[in-house]
Amino acid sequence: MRKIAIFCLVLCLSACIPPGRDYSWPQNEAVNSASPKLETDNSIFGQKPGDVPLATWVERPVTPNAVTINNSTYVVQSGDTLRGIANRTGASSQIIAATNHLTAPYVIQPGQRLKITGGRYHKVGSGETGIAIARAYRVSWRDVIAFNGLEDPFVLRVGQKLLLPAALLAESSNMTIEQRAAAFDVDIDDIVTGSEPALANSGAPVSDWRKAVTSTKIPVAAAPPVGFSGQFVWPIDGKLLSSFGSKGGGKVNDGLNIAVAKGTPIRASADGVVAYSGDEIGVFGGLILLNHGEGWVTAYGHADKLDVTRGQKVTAGDIIGVAGDSGYVQEPQLHFEIRKDRKPVNPASHLPKRV
Repeated sequence: MRKIAIFCLVLCLSACIPPGRDYSWPQNEAVNSASPKLETDNSIFGQKPGDVPLATWVERPVTPNAVTINNSTYVVQSGDTLRGIANRTGASSQIIAATNHLTAPYVIQPGQRLKITGGRYHKVGSGETGIAIARAYRVSWRDVIAFNGLEDPFVLRVGQKLLLPAALLAESSNMTIEQRAAAFDVDIDDIVTGSEPALANSGAPVSDWRKAVTSTKIPVAAAPPVGFSGQFVWPIDGKLLSSFGSKGGGKVNDGLNIAVAKGTPIRASADGVVAYSGDEIGVFGGLILLNHGEGWVTAYGHADKLDVTRGQKVTAGDIIGVAGDSGYVQEPQLHFEIRKDRKPVNPASHLPKRV
């Protein structure tokens, strides 16, 4: 148990190291303190002119209802299943399996002694996202991933129990939902891993979210693309403002910043599915994330207009929005990133050479 606890601690500490962000331009709080007012074409939601616009990212609120249990030992009885033991003890079946080194198909024997890891467990509800759960408890979503050993594609299941790390602030239990949301910091990796709504155990992600939302009226998880050619194209033409990598003084650019005229179309760099379209990350303003499969994700920041919505399929070269100066920048530009297995890579190494 001690080794497992140490392992979890190491994971959590590594998960807390914040990824680099675009610090190429100084933040202008006086100009950019308000959330960007993004224009989005309602036709992408299947809406008619005059309809009330739908949010570009639907997130179901989470009511904190975690149950705290103590460390214990459970002796397996005849007829027991791992899920049944989890329900009886209040722990997570995944955590029980990991703690006791059980592997699929998780065969257990009568008389076997299982260690039950104590802590706070949240039971996932319908439509809840990882980010929303983390917000509700004022914890880091990256820590929740590490604590529970969650893996790609990070889709939660209704009824799944998540072991929660300690709250970031001691007084968080006295904070309102609005105060927790205001204090919570979200980055691109959080959006990639924690924005899909939980599914029923028998459910599966859909291939086109737009069709599903018009019929179900509830958020559903989008199916990731199958296979990827590995080929990217430039999303926009313009002067390079800032290259990838360290800028000194602890400042890091996780992508490229390209100067363009306001209103210049932003094009998908490769075939994929929209993982996110919105303005949750203030520093980037209007942001679009595309999932290309095989662990590849591209990010497009500082957009003034969004032309796609989460779950929508796109083809390389499709217009997904228009460039602007939303977020913390002082002139119109595109912040463009390529990520592989959640880690930023140099886009210049994966894009065609410019003549």
